[in-house]
Amino acid sequence: MNAHVPAVEVPTDPQELAQAVGTVMYAGDAASQGLDMKVEEMAPGYARLTMRVRADMLNGHKTCHGGFIFALADSAFAFSCNSRNVSTVASGCTIDYLAPGFEGDLLTAVAQERSLAGRTGVYDVTVTNQDGRNVALFRGRSYRIKGQIVGVPADA
Repeated sequence: MNAHVPAVEVPTDPQELAQAVGTVMYAGDAASQGLDMKVEEMAPGYARLTMRVRADMLNGHKTCHGGFIFALADSAFAFSCNSRNVSTVASGCTIDYLAPGFEGDLLTAVAQERSLAGRTGVYDVTVTNQDGRNVALFRGRSYRIKGQIVGVPADA
């Protein structure tokens, strides 16, 4: 964890814990912040993030570069699979692009836990635009590692 992120007391309520995890993770997530992503909602096994498509995110076709759509889906996946306060990383993922994103579009990525057994999980992320049109479908596989997000001393 970044030394500038303060330790936070571990809530016992699962919803409060998921929200605390989201706050601490976002504070240390320069990539999501740099793309102006916003964590709109957190719950156990669930995250909803948004990102506005900027001009500097467009490819040669004047549509949102797939890498930025992937980054949004991947961030939603990360917040979702870490929401239970067990440090979790990706072990693999796939994405299918269904429709383009355009400059000014507000993309929303909703990540939902589909399976969590032992150290592994499966998460589906749907990316839509402001009109509810499906832009991409992402499936991530997670692997739990040592550690937690909330309640760890800042110098750990």
